[in-house]
Amino acid sequence: MELKIAVLPGDGIGPEVTTQAIKALNAIALEFDHKFTYKQADIGAVAIDKAGSPLPDETLELCKTSDAILFGAIGHPKYDNAEGSVRPEQGLLKMRKELELFANVRPVKAFEALLDHSPLKRHLIKGVDISIYRELTGGIYFGKKETKEDGSYASDLCEYSAEEIERIAHLAFKAAMGRRKKVTLIDKANVLDTSRLWRKKVTELAKSYPEVSLDFLYVDNAAMQMILNPRQFDVILTENMFGDIISDEASVIGGSIGLLPSASIGKNYALFEPIHGSYPQATGQGIANPIAAILSAAMLLEHFGLFEEAETVKEAVERSLKLGITTPDLGVKHERITTEKVGDFIADFISNPEDSNRNFSNIHIGQSTII
Repeated sequence: MELKIAVLPGDGIGPEVTTQAIKALNAIALEFDHKFTYKQADIGAVAIDKAGSPLPDETLELCKTSDAILFGAIGHPKYDNAEGSVRPEQGLLKMRKELELFANVRPVKAFEALLDHSPLKRHLIKGVDISIYRELTGGIYFGKKETKEDGSYASDLCEYSAEEIERIAHLAFKAAMGRRKKVTLIDKANVLDTSRLWRKKVTELAKSYPEVSLDFLYVDNAAMQMILNPRQFDVILTENMFGDIISDEASVIGGSIGLLPSASIGKNYALFEPIHGSYPQATGQGIANPIAAILSAAMLLEHFGLFEEAETVKEAVERSLKLGITTPDLGVKHERITTEKVGDFIADFISNPEDSNRNFSNIHIGQSTII
């Protein structure tokens, strides 16, 4: 397969972790006889600094003419309190809207090797494997906003159409068919009209997927259940703001936000990114965890039906975690392992699983080869 991939490293640690994801993709291309080509463009703070816009026209055009988008991170503290209306994050929001990336997919998995790194007890999270489907281009984040000039009043309008609900619901039910055949809709239907529309439309659509069970949770109860019993969830379906909150809450299950990938999918385009931020204070220090970016690359492969290739990447990640070839956020106690060294090991495992699959004490971390 040949794929043209737009690479948007973005800000902070984005370029560092994206480089490691490309290493994994190149190893896959070599082993499975694919051809992946890459073209890079700016987005976020770096784009504002160079072009005055968080999403330059040429970046958007590159995305539209590529098969997939590999994205790093966005944001810089110098814009946090800056005067004016231009902020790095606007580039990502605009890209989602322009490309109609309406479905955000976030897998949440408790890795066996990291169960003791989670703030939750081992028996609560062992076996957790959740896929969260968050609607991404509607709801309160994109509704009409109003603030009185005197600062005495503000409003944000939350709107959803039946079409917006149904298109992401179909994706969630299809995903459930290949998993444990359960969808949980998270809403606030006891209060919100938009949630009542979600519940009505999802219930109707569920009839087309008779093998999939559907249940409902109010968002406040769902937040509690995510801590008390996360193993009950298979596929979670929810609207934009609830999904933003629930998916970040779920991110603590694995022990580090540096482990969680995501995909943002539309009818014609797809973007793959780690869910962590730009972490500017770690830029250039080699301590950023690249696993979320690498697993995002695995989601890219899955999107194009390259399931064996994606599983190979996941196996390499599992091996790196089992051997403790991880960055400091996961509490590594032996010699300092950098972002680059984690990427090197994972790429090497993809190419040489029998050689890399040894006890960590026999592996030279600098080269990921047996000594």
